[in-house]
This record gives sequence, structure tokens and C-alpha cells, in this order.
Amino acid sequence: MFTIDAHLDLSMNALEWNRDLRQPIDAIRDREIGLTDKPDRARGTVSFPELRRGKVGLVVATQIGRYVAPDNPLPGWHSPEQAWAQTQGQRIWYETMVEDGEMTPIRNLDELENHIVLWSDDTPVDEKPIGYILSLEGADSIVTPAYVERAYEYGLRAIGPAHYGPGRYAQGTDATGFMGPAGHELLKEMERFNIILDATHLCDDSFWEALDHFNGSVWASHNLCRALVNHNRQFSDDQIKALIERGAVIGGALDAWMMVPNWVRGQSTPEGMNCNLAVMIDHLDHICQIAGNADHIGIGSDLDGAFGKEQSPYDLETIADLQKIPDLLSQRGYSDEDIRNVMHGNWLRFLRTAWA
Repeated sequence: MFTIDAHLDLSMNALEWNRDLRQPIDAIRDREIGLTDKPDRARGTVSFPELRRGKVGLVVATQIGRYVAPDNPLPGWHSPEQAWAQTQGQRIWYETMVEDGEMTPIRNLDELENHIVLWSDDTPVDEKPIGYILSLEGADSIVTPAYVERAYEYGLRAIGPAHYGPGRYAQGTDATGFMGPAGHELLKEMERFNIILDATHLCDDSFWEALDHFNGSVWASHNLCRALVNHNRQFSDDQIKALIERGAVIGGALDAWMMVPNWVRGQSTPEGMNCNLAVMIDHLDHICQIAGNADHIGIGSDLDGAFGKEQSPYDLETIADLQKIPDLLSQRGYSDEDIRNVMHGNWLRFLRTAWA
């Protein structure tokens, strides 16, 4: 089944992890044997061939560049300008993949509809480019809100104002506090250019402030439920209700620590914690019970977000195994229409409305 994944960090993997994503996944893993600089070396799950094998023909693909103040222990850049330059290198990588025929940008409704037609015909998937909608995870690299216009012109279509920790425009995971005037100005510029607000990673204070000050389209590209795993990275039921009221779609993530409680990074294992793909269905089903329907859930796997098989569901070898999700949904009693909506239809409906 044609699948949309609303969150992949492809350019980060290409430039910071030094992965040639055009290669077979086994070749990428083999080249990393013995490396220890990243936690997921030799255990990656994402490559272009695996995306095509899993019929993941459209992704929301990120740029990311965090600014860190002198007292911020997180990894990142020491000035917004450096962070901006990092995201521009990532942008150029995407554009190079377009020139190579591997990817194609999706920036408006016409490009979206043409891409869906392409992936609906009978030609082999290995001849089809993977469509990507460009998103910015954490807005620290936006040097000033005026840079939003530049970013829109090169194709940026979604922004998550925060990532981990304190940010220049909003506060993120494990932080607290509000957006303030700079964040409000960012939201105004996003609204002016019809850029989607990604509510993922916003701390509670900034989440509610963002929804109060932003009148455009809102989604949550990769998130799960606090009711099942009690952490500030997750959405509370009240936040889920607010997103549903805004017409949002929430993408289910496949990072094990978000899926099961009491995960200990570097110690827990997917098998030991009984973390499989069905656990994500538990989270998606929780959202559906709040909504009263299956119209607000999708996939936002984050499978290349600085983790690999060591922190993924044990029944997932590569991203192609997203194709196991339809059967799991069917086993829970979801209809064929609901299943199509989870795999792609809800994201398509959202984009068609946002870009109409």
C-alpha cells in the first residue's frame, strides 16, 4: 500500500552520519561496522531502496540545526548563523538528490497530485523518485523571522518551532516556558506564507501558546501519547483533543523509548521490553478513541532519528516493514478505508486542505 511517512531526518543522516542513502541497507550497515561515534552504527533502517521496497513514496524530510547558548549542554551550533549554514548544506543535499533522480520536491497541490498519480501507475517503484515535503525541526536556524520568506522560496513548507531543550523561538522537549515575542513573530511569518506548524517537541507552555497565536494549519509529524508513556515529549489527552479540534493529523513514531514505559537508553532492548509494531497501534488507537474516528492518525516514523534497530520495534528490520501496519490495524478491527487513511489518506486530506 502506498505510504506516507511524515518524519524522516534524511539529510542529517547523509551529512552528519555520512550515509549514502542510495545504497542498499546492508551496504550502509557493513560500512559502519566498528564505528562507535553514533549509537546506531551498523544498525540503520532507512535507505532509498528500502523506502521504495516499502512503497513509502512520499516523506516529510527535515532540516535541523540547533543553536546552543553557552550554558546549554546539548549538542548544537554556537550561533544562529552557523545553524542556518548547516541547514543550507542539508537543503543542497536534497537538491542534489533531485538532480540525481532519487527525490522530487513536493511544494504545492499540483506537485502533490502529480506525484500521487506517478506512484499509482504500474511502473516499477525503483524507477520512481521519492517525493519530499521539506520541514524544519526546531527553528533556531531561522536567523530572524524575516528568513522565513527565504526558506519558503527554496521550498520549506513546515516548521516545528522547537526541538530538544530551550530554543530561540519556543521551548522544546525537557524544557519549560513560553514562546514570547520572537516566537509570536515567527508564527506570524509562517502564517503569512501558509507554512504548516508542527506541534511536535513543543513543551506544554509553548504548545498552548502556539495554538493560541497561530491561525494556520497544524500537524504533529511524529508524536505519541502521554497516557501510555508518561513523559513531556508525549501529548496529553487535552493536547490531543486540541489538535483534533484544529484538524491536525498526528504521526505515530517508532522510537522505542517513546513507545513503552521505563525504557533505559543504552540498556533496554526491544525484545526485553516487548516493544513491537503493535505497541505503536496502541498509541494510535488511543488517539482514535479520543477522536471517535481514525481521521487524525498517520505514520511519522522518525526511524532515522539518531537510532536504529537497537531502539526500534523488534519486528521491524527496515523501514519497508511499515507494510506490516495494515494487517495489525485490520486485526484491531479497523476498516479498509481507515487503514488506507492511516497509511496515506489522512496526510493527503490534510495537505489538500492546507494547500487548496
